[in-house]
Amino acid sequence: MGDVVLRYPQVELYLKKEHLLDLTTLLKDSQGNQRKEIDIEGFKQALSNVDSQVKVLPATAQVAAQQGEYLARCFNRMDKCEDHPEGPRRFRGPGHHQFRPFHVVYLNQTPKGTWLIVMIASNLKAVDKENLDTLQKCTHRYKHFGQFAPLGGEQAAAELPGDWVSMGHSTQWLWYSVYASGGGLVAHGDATPVQSEFGNKIPKKKVVVLGTGWAGTSFLKNLKDPSYEVHVVSPRNYFAFTPLLPSVTCGTVEARSVVEPIRSITRKRGASVQFSEAECYKIDPKTNKVYCRAVQGKKLGSAEEFSIDYDYLVIAMGARSNTFNTPGVQEHAHFLKEVEDALRIRRTVIDLFERASLPSLSVEDKKKLLSFVVVGGGPTGVEFAAELHDFVHEDLSKLYPSIEKYAKITLLEAGDHILNMFDKRITDFAESKFFRDGIDVKLGSMVVNVSENEISAKERATGKVVSLPHGMVVWSTGIGTRPEILDFMKQIGQINRRALVTDEWLRLEGFENIYALGDCATVNQRRVMEDIAAIFSKADKDNNGRLDLKEFREVVGDIIERYPQVEIYLKKNQMKDVADLLQKPEESSLTADIEYFKDALSKVDSQMKNLPATAQVAAQQGAYLADCFNRMELCEQYPEGPIRFRGVGRHRFRPFRYKHLGQFAPLGGEQTAAMLPGDWISIGHSSQWLWYSIYASKQVSWRTRMLVVTDWSRRFIFGRDSSRI
Repeated sequence: MGDVVLRYPQVELYLKKEHLLDLTTLLKDSQGNQRKEIDIEGFKQALSNVDSQVKVLPATAQVAAQQGEYLARCFNRMDKCEDHPEGPRRFRGPGHHQFRPFHVVYLNQTPKGTWLIVMIASNLKAVDKENLDTLQKCTHRYKHFGQFAPLGGEQAAAELPGDWVSMGHSTQWLWYSVYASGGGLVAHGDATPVQSEFGNKIPKKKVVVLGTGWAGTSFLKNLKDPSYEVHVVSPRNYFAFTPLLPSVTCGTVEARSVVEPIRSITRKRGASVQFSEAECYKIDPKTNKVYCRAVQGKKLGSAEEFSIDYDYLVIAMGARSNTFNTPGVQEHAHFLKEVEDALRIRRTVIDLFERASLPSLSVEDKKKLLSFVVVGGGPTGVEFAAELHDFVHEDLSKLYPSIEKYAKITLLEAGDHILNMFDKRITDFAESKFFRDGIDVKLGSMVVNVSENEISAKERATGKVVSLPHGMVVWSTGIGTRPEILDFMKQIGQINRRALVTDEWLRLEGFENIYALGDCATVNQRRVMEDIAAIFSKADKDNNGRLDLKEFREVVGDIIERYPQVEIYLKKNQMKDVADLLQKPEESSLTADIEYFKDALSKVDSQMKNLPATAQVAAQQGAYLADCFNRMELCEQYPEGPIRFRGVGRHRFRPFRYKHLGQFAPLGGEQTAAMLPGDWISIGHSSQWLWYSIYASKQVSWRTRMLVVTDWSRRFIFGRDSSRI
């Protein structure tokens, strides 16, 4: 019946005219009783009068605009609807129509004064609150929003939905506003949440987001579906652009220029979002609750505690600095993970220069105070060392000319090279530049102890432990798991892991409604060899124990989408497609049994790689998960993911795929190294300007974008600020 109403809109108009509740009313017998069955003649008689309601669409701009929008939507979804038709059943052929038809829909006004689209679709039998979801999905129809007739003398007549007729001067001003908005009033009407005749809104799913870092903020920015009630919990009420924290340590950029209040970000989203400045200390997946503690009273020992229910939980709590249990690091070293860390380092640098300038200190004491040690030769450590070098020799040298010569920067790296995740050309350039700048790079040095005034490192080449005096140590050696995440991992049985383990759809393994992303999670990509038998069985349609080329090509796209290591292996070995991998040299046609299939794909799992713990990965994961939430209902009906090789049907969504957009390593002196897609390497001043433009464009708001650009301009003109505030 739903297909009948959807295919022939005159049925719906006839029901409305005759004040009939639904189509089954037409099929009742003469006594008004519901028939259990009906023959062809009775069916003809019941529907004999509905064609009297056939109407031709008026030739108006309103109809034309909606037809154009409908057709554009069809073109946008052409490929998807080829595989998963969404239209009514084909009564004169097999299957379904590719799209829902373009039809007329009239608007009636409910007693409460809310506008409600009256239609009958799919299994809809009555316009009530249980069927509002169906109402909202039927969007492929012409909606008549009324029409105007200006009559001169600043008067107009209007015939609006719900048989509302208005005439006079007030209607003329309504005409002005509607025509000036270019349909803005209509768009507003479409965006308003649909309500039932009793004024009850559709129940919203509760989504709790833990964290306001790159992953959490990206999720919030891209979540557009208003059917979710979102509650954000984080100990900080802002988002920080962490790649610029090294610049904050030396005053190149001010701290407030790289942060955006999380409430400002969620307010622009225009949906139901609540924020609580608190830290989550416990997650209970059995009862779907998170337990939180407010941060305001934490120092006083009287922090308020509360719990929040959830339907979906998004864990994006980030990570902490990894000390590798090195003695003294927690007590005597500075970290560079948060804005507070950057400000603390900035104050310490100024304090050390002020103390070293006191006349009572000896030269040896001044050298100790101005000895800066950076532990870790990754991007953060290298950038901080470069920023500190520029700060000392470009700005502090003018203010403390007598003690500049005592300042020394040492970079300790346990590996063979700094920036070992970059191309060798970048690594060599960075090491030679630091040598020219006077930054002492000690490779193969593993820190074994940090005290208040000394740092000890074991040299791999000699095995000796060397101690260095220091005024400040900055520790930047990677990330570790937060205590709250460790407790949760023990609770759910994920022991001996560095982070929460998720599947390729960012769902926590073993849970359908909990997602983890960013630095606190790692994606467990399935191996091809784990599913090799299931893949072969799914591809072998005729069950003859062998695959031919046609059978294989039907699933090759799903294999590559489900197992990205296959595509990486093909590119590395310069193969056109998986058929080349399976092609036997001595045969012109492809046929393979299970053993040959296993042997051909046995090496592809060697290309599996863990995603790096970077802001770029976290931001892409947040945007991906938000897109999944935005299309949750649609993909429930029309799955778009690859075939389930160990089950039936398809996965709801395509799995997450990280797209590497390149990375930068500022080296000081207005020079930057860039490793961009396509193996493009750029080093020098031009790369620094590329770095400026990209980092400015990646800011989360125009406010922070303008502030950062202003700070850079101020630094060029006036230098860095050395005030201790």
